[in-house]
Amino acid sequence: MTTAEQATQALSDLRDAGSDRSLLDLGWLDQVRVVPPRAVIRLNLPGFAQNQRDQIVSGARQRLLQLEGIDDVQIELGQPPSQGGIGQAGHGQVAERQSIPGVRHVIAVSSGKGGVGKSTVAVNLACSLAVRGLKVGLLDADIYGPNAPTMLGVADRTPEVSGSGDNQCMQPIETCGVAMVSMGLLIEENQPVIWRGPMLNGIIRQFLYQVQWGERDVLVVDLPPGTGDAQLSLAQAVPMAGVVIVTTPQQVALQDARRGLAMFRQMSIPVLGVVENMSAFIPPDQPDRRYALFGSGGGQTLADAFDVPLLAQVPMEMPVQEGGDQGRPITLSKPDSVSAKTFLALADRLSPMVTNEA
Repeated sequence: MTTAEQATQALSDLRDAGSDRSLLDLGWLDQVRVVPPRAVIRLNLPGFAQNQRDQIVSGARQRLLQLEGIDDVQIELGQPPSQGGIGQAGHGQVAERQSIPGVRHVIAVSSGKGGVGKSTVAVNLACSLAVRGLKVGLLDADIYGPNAPTMLGVADRTPEVSGSGDNQCMQPIETCGVAMVSMGLLIEENQPVIWRGPMLNGIIRQFLYQVQWGERDVLVVDLPPGTGDAQLSLAQAVPMAGVVIVTTPQQVALQDARRGLAMFRQMSIPVLGVVENMSAFIPPDQPDRRYALFGSGGGQTLADAFDVPLLAQVPMEMPVQEGGDQGRPITLSKPDSVSAKTFLALADRLSPMVTNEA
């Protein structure tokens, strides 16, 4: 009958391709439990390079299934302990935020509710800041719904990853004048990301500190909607110039936006202001008309309630949707459109706020 020791021995020759070291040497094999016919192991693997992770998991499963009496293998995934340490506080400790080498300012783009166009705002804000001459990075931290690669037309590209474990390093993809990383660059197009909070936290910190960002005036971080692990991880890990809250005018979006704004206030993160997206629909054949499909005044109401500025009211235009689907941000593809001019004006308002030139 197979024992845990025999299962561990069977895994002893499984190696990480990046470092050519065994999982045992790297400390990635955390737990081994054997109750025939089932073997359960826990692997603490780095978040980068999904193909490397898949190879290790597949190799472990194959080795265990070859053992006598084992016909069911369960593999739990976690993060190496060292990757949980940046910006996190233990019991009785105060979290110490760590700057990103070469990055001067970090702006987060957040929303309380999904579907309000947060990623559209983040991508076009990054492009607009680049148009204004700043060196810009874009971190797509929406791990479960990474859309930035599609919106920037680079969904078919794969970033270069070198090293292994804590020494693993990624080169961002350069496009549209912006250096960008995203989970969407590391997984197949339709592959879901089914991760618990600790793994989510780990990959966000890797995107912050194990990417060769180079010299950047601004790093724009596209956060997932809501008030969960990703927001907390970023707030604890890195000092931020501030956060931009994206909402639409209707009440259901405003309710969640209030929660998000209050959360950042509670974490002492400066709220730079509110962007009201989808403020009015502009028909392509009637460019002078405006239709408030989702109501009006919601963004201003939210801004007034928290005493922050209403930074922009971005209309609904067909080229915004088309540009996002086709990888051509409207700021670059149609710079004379109302939406593009609005995004450029947003960049102009934010630049002095984050570079301390106001």
